[in-house]
Amino acid sequence: MPKTQGDGFVTSAQRPIAPTGRPITIFVTAPKLAQAGVDVLQAAGARVIYLPVADDVQAVRHIMATEPVDAVISRTVALDAEAIASCPTLKVVSKHGVGVSNIDVAACTERGIPVYVTPGANAQSVAEMTLGLMFAAARRIHWMDGELREGRWSRAQDGLELHGRTLGLVGFGQVGQRVAAACLAIGMRVYAYDPALQGQPSPLPGVTLWSDMDDMLPHCNVVSLHVPLNARTRNFFNAARLARLPKQSVLINTARGEVVDEEALIQALQDGQLYAAGLDTMAVEPLPAGSPLATLPNVVLTPHVGGSTPAALAAMATGAARNVLGWLAGQPADASACVNAQVLKATPAVSA
Repeated sequence: MPKTQGDGFVTSAQRPIAPTGRPITIFVTAPKLAQAGVDVLQAAGARVIYLPVADDVQAVRHIMATEPVDAVISRTVALDAEAIASCPTLKVVSKHGVGVSNIDVAACTERGIPVYVTPGANAQSVAEMTLGLMFAAARRIHWMDGELREGRWSRAQDGLELHGRTLGLVGFGQVGQRVAAACLAIGMRVYAYDPALQGQPSPLPGVTLWSDMDDMLPHCNVVSLHVPLNARTRNFFNAARLARLPKQSVLINTARGEVVDEEALIQALQDGQLYAAGLDTMAVEPLPAGSPLATLPNVVLTPHVGGSTPAALAAMATGAARNVLGWLAGQPADASACVNAQVLKATPAVSA
């Protein structure tokens, strides 16, 4: 009897056939996938395997070593070099989202395996979470909510009014541009730094692009991070950069926790260099018990769900499914969605 999401795998009656004559197998590295993505895979007749328990790296390795996996839809658990090397049938990987820090892209590249992402699929959801954290941090909404729930009528009247203040965006892609549009509308000045836009005009009127982030920071009352995690950006926002911000600034991070030096962040929050922080991502997830971040009254925390609204999950699932099915059918997605596009010239798309 075919199993459903969360039980291990899903099968369908009509399956595309791999070049070896067997059904195409797609491995989703999570217990479930949004129904919109499931519908795409089932319409293509694929055999789909699900990770029984979330974040189980050993189970990922076991499935990759024992199943004829043609494609992986990668969620948050690590897809490491060991898992990739153990699966000779693997042909394509797609991230369910855009951050590929959990995928050993170098190992895929060495094998000629393209790694796709779903750019823009969760941009609106992440932008809205960014704005929510920004307002909550600036006006101490979370703290007052907690006080009321404890029976105390604590009317904090020292919140920051954002109108007239300056927002600095580190990374100015689809998320950053949506955040900028909203902040311009409430009367903030908006600056942005993005190496990919060096020498180009701002893609959004009213936003000033800076060529040097360190020069921009002293002018920013609020900083919001929208950069991928890689070797260059790990601990990118360190003590020195936090110190460049004006006193009583606000830091928002909906990118990756490891982009910020967490010890330096905690110190800046404790000594008043930062007025507050809004964090959807932390250096270690789930947040460890006893983390100072959970005890600081000027920190707003959410558990890495910025891109996890039903609408965003459906868009990412659909995009990832189409990425892998397109490659396997010999109709690859646009090269701009491939993080190791150099393999596309050397490795032809596989036609089932």
